[in-house]
Amino acid sequence: MTPATQNRREWLKRSALLTGSLITTLSVPSTLLAKPAFGMKPYNGKCSLTEPYGIMPDPIEMKARLLANENPWGPSKKAVQAIAESATKGNRYVYNSAFKMVSMLAKKEGVPDDHILLAPGSTDILEKTAIALCMKGGNVVSADPSYLSLVKTAEAIGATWKNIPLKKDYAHDLNAMAAAIDSQTKLVYICNPNNPTGTITPSGEIREFCKNVSSKVPVFIDEAYLELMDNPEKETCVGLINEGHDVIIARTFSKIHGMAGLRMGYMVAKPERIKSIKDLVRTEMGICVTSLEGAMASLEDVEFQQLTRKNNKETRSYVFEELKKAGLNPIPSYTSFILFPIEIPAADFVAKMMAKGVGIRGYTINDKPYSRVSMGTREEVELFVKSLNEVI
Repeated sequence: MTPATQNRREWLKRSALLTGSLITTLSVPSTLLAKPAFGMKPYNGKCSLTEPYGIMPDPIEMKARLLANENPWGPSKKAVQAIAESATKGNRYVYNSAFKMVSMLAKKEGVPDDHILLAPGSTDILEKTAIALCMKGGNVVSADPSYLSLVKTAEAIGATWKNIPLKKDYAHDLNAMAAAIDSQTKLVYICNPNNPTGTITPSGEIREFCKNVSSKVPVFIDEAYLELMDNPEKETCVGLINEGHDVIIARTFSKIHGMAGLRMGYMVAKPERIKSIKDLVRTEMGICVTSLEGAMASLEDVEFQQLTRKNNKETRSYVFEELKKAGLNPIPSYTSFILFPIEIPAADFVAKMMAKGVGIRGYTINDKPYSRVSMGTREEVELFVKSLNEVI
């Protein structure tokens, strides 16, 4: 072991001890006083995660784009062909393609057609759900840190956020989330697998939570990364909707299908939840016919989806092991990215990696520096590993 590696490991050990000591007794329900993963406080009025600077325009010299959770192996060749062929339909609105897509997705999810809402990406669904439910204020309950599109939109129109720290194992603290619900709660949001941690909350626990909670408030489960898991059909909570529970599921074509730039996503929910959004906006009018036709072709390209899942899992395993070899402490991930603590300020780390042609993300979580690396091609992640070991 080199002195540098030993110093890194000693730093991580001290950091872990500090994290465990930061829990402060608050005037909130006792169920909220579990030991959170990042040592943060619930109801502190601000997000624990900040980003020194966000995604910059791609510099010409960037050799490995690992700063956004994209699928480096997609889109499917069949999707590309369908997109090209459908360009001649560009003079027409998407109605016919949209109806066909809704039927395909309804069959896939095992629900009636009126339980599906199309949109240009799942972020669009998150934001429009926030608008539909939080126009008169109230509060949203969700994990911290987690994906914040829904929360930020809700706050922008007058709602407040009840941030519930993740548990020590980085799972959602469902008991604390249930305890946080009050008469002003408009929505509970769960991102599973979670972004930016990449971690999973057992689906069985989420199902029980939904059965108990959704009679009081709707539960929105963001399953953007779920289809990258080995058995997504066993992990999804979509079956709760057919059982009559007030649950909303969002999926995207940006991850498993490799269509991030083509913008395609959908919601599965009870018809009244679909209607609450359709009464405000027509989400399908934001979708290109090319994206719709490409998405339908990709849905049928099961071989490509299996290839993405395999490649992503192998690449993630390689990066995870290399991070450990480097003396770092990566958080086990079920997604297309890995979050890990670093020793230098996040902005400095991002800049040093970019100077080597590697684009990654840098965060501070509860005032401690972290980095998130997305999966890329083998060549890209090998360059990441090489550059990482030169920088740390």
